[in-house]
Amino acid sequence: MITTTLTALIALLHVYILVLEMFLWETPRGRKAFGTTAEFAAQTRVLAANQGLYNGFLAAGLIWSLYLGAGGGAIRVFFLLCVLVAGLYGAATANRRILFIQAVPAALALAVHLAGL
Repeated sequence: MITTTLTALIALLHVYILVLEMFLWETPRGRKAFGTTAEFAAQTRVLAANQGLYNGFLAAGLIWSLYLGAGGGAIRVFFLLCVLVAGLYGAATANRRILFIQAVPAALALAVHLAGL
């Protein structure tokens, strides 16, 4: 139950990131979330939309693992590892906050899943 809840929350987070990057990137809300200027957002909107799509794939994989229930354990581990690696890379290269927003929750969910909770 704890694993399911954490996985669902991480999937929802990635759906939200998809929306921010694909549809709200140039809005005040999107610019505030990522700390960008209007000029930068305009110049990078295609790149942001591409990032958003990747976040959507992460969410889809996590949702798929939830749909499969007990049979989706290996898929859940794979996608949680993908989220963890993406979060570590993002924290190292883009913004340290990504470590706490993306990597730490994924690591926690992965640990809980592997503990069988």
